[in-house]
Order: sequence, then C-alpha cells, then structure tokens
Amino acid sequence: MKSVLGDIQTLAIRCPNWVGDVVMATPVFECLRRNLPQTRIIGLLRKNARGILRDSPWFDDFVDAQDKSWSGFRDMRKQLGAMKPEAAIVLTNSIRSALTIRLSGVKRIYGYRRQWRNLLLAGGPAPTRNGHKAVPAPMADYYLEICRWLGLACPERSQPKLYIGAELAARGQARLQEYGIRDGDFLVGLNPGASFGSSKCWPAESFARVAELCQKHLNAKVIIFSGPGEEEIVQAVLRQTQAEIICPPAGRIDLEMLKPFVQRCGLMITNDTGPRHYAVALNVPVVVIMGPTDPRYTNANLDRTVVVRKELECSPCHKKVCPRGHECMKGIQPNEVFAAAEQLLRK
Repeated sequence: MKSVLGDIQTLAIRCPNWVGDVVMATPVFECLRRNLPQTRIIGLLRKNARGILRDSPWFDDFVDAQDKSWSGFRDMRKQLGAMKPEAAIVLTNSIRSALTIRLSGVKRIYGYRRQWRNLLLAGGPAPTRNGHKAVPAPMADYYLEICRWLGLACPERSQPKLYIGAELAARGQARLQEYGIRDGDFLVGLNPGASFGSSKCWPAESFARVAELCQKHLNAKVIIFSGPGEEEIVQAVLRQTQAEIICPPAGRIDLEMLKPFVQRCGLMITNDTGPRHYAVALNVPVVVIMGPTDPRYTNANLDRTVVVRKELECSPCHKKVCPRGHECMKGIQPNEVFAAAEQLLRK
C-alpha cells in the first residue's frame, strides 16, 4: 500500500499535551522518520515539553503549541505558516488543535475522525466504539494506528523510546554526583505528584513509609522527583519519613534532565503520571500506583512494570478530585507496593 504522505516535503505533527502522552507517542515519531527520511518534520509541541524529545533524530524543527491563548494562537499560526507544511498529523483529539493548523494554511490534516473535527480532516482512522463511546486502548497503539491508516510501514510493537545525548549525559552525571549518588549505589526514584490532579496521588504518608522500606530492605538511596506546584506534597513526604531522601530543589530537574536521572534509577515508584512513561522508555523497573484512571489506556509495554490498583465500583472515574474519600488510593498499603517492587526486581 502506498502512503498518502509519499509526496510530502514538509510535514507537521501536533504532539500530545501531557508529558506521558508525548512519551507514548514516540513510536509514531520513530515510524514517520523511518518511512520519510528526506521529509522535513516539524513538531508542534508545548515549549516546556521540548526537552523530552531533545537529542532524538525525529524532528528538524519545533513550533510552540500554545494555542489556548490569543497571543499563543497568533504566534503559532505565524511560525507554522512561514514553514509551509503541505500536510499535518494531529495526535490530539480536540477540534481546536486541528482548527489552528487549518488556519495556518495547512489543508491536508490527518488524525482521528472524532465529533465535528471530521470537517477539518483530509482523512484518518475512526476510534473503535462501543455505542457512542470510544473504547479505551493503549495510547501508544492508538497513536500508531494513524500511521497504519496512512499506509506507512509500522513496527510490530509500539515501544516508546527516549534519547540522551552525550552533553546531557555528562550534565546528568555531574548533577548525580552533586547529590552524592555514586556508581555502585542502588537508586530508587519516588514520584509522589501528578499534574492531572490530586485524585492520582497516593498519600504522602504512604510514600514516606515505602521510602523507609526501600532503605531498610534494599539498602537504597532514595531520590524524590517533583514538578511545578508539587512542593507541598514533597514536603509532606519529607516531614513524615525517617528515610534519608535526596530532594532536589523545585525546578532543578526539568523534563530534559529527568531523562538521565530516571535512567540511573534501579527502580521507580510513581503515581500514574509522566515519569512512569520515562521509566518504560528507558527500560527501568517501575511500580505504578494507579487510582482513577482506566488501565486500558496504558496496558502495553509492561515487561518491567507492575501496576498496583484497587478495583472499586466507582473506578475508573477519571475525575481530577475524588468526591468519595479517595479510597482507590488510600486503600493501597505501603507493604503492598514494596512487595510489588521486590517481585519486579526478582524478574
């Protein structure tokens, strides 16, 4: 089957917005570059997420995808219009993202045919539905289905991938040494926050206990990762633990520097959020504490992942704030999570 992109010289890709989704979309970027080695590929991506993809071979240029504000929309339209892509692939599901690209002068737009967005698209797959609702599917496979529809040769397995260049690796090694992390240390990374909302967060006291278990039974050094606005939950963990936890200052480890730090970990324990997907892409064992989200969206590439969750009548709810006591997360005990970690490390 001949690809509908065979005549394209410049292609724009509207990347996902959430950190984890960007990582899960990397098989698409890999597929496009392999199939279109001579094409100029432009990534439309939020500026703060650009470090996730830095050092990769997939993109020739980036445009800041900040189209929620009028000024951001205007700047994005101006930048993209000047680059004159003949076609675009939209990985997000919103009407706005496709409309912004259309108003930038791109007429051939491909993506999932959902709701009213069909009117803006030149084509694309339709999501699998059960009645009027789309059936949840692993996001890496969901994104890659667009490439299959376009007639591209796709990998058999949608394995996410991240790149760490020599310069970033050197900076990461220097930063690790600053925090007293040496070559022979077993490092456990904790990620107690979640930008999605508090419903995804395992209680701080539970992270505090599991840190103690990791130091006692694994002789591990423990480092805590956090993003903007997560200072309070980090401080709550530190107040309630007797473990010695390495705590980089807020903003010290951005989304680019997070790559060598996660790669250095022998184990990650995290809520169902971005660093989980870093661990998968970098082949690091990871225990995921999952509450309100549907596991079917991430039910792929679980070779070195254990998901710990409680199935309740109200789950998965996908609500940002729990209205019912947060039992799906509070019901998961530190001993249970640590046992999952030990099981994973024995594999």
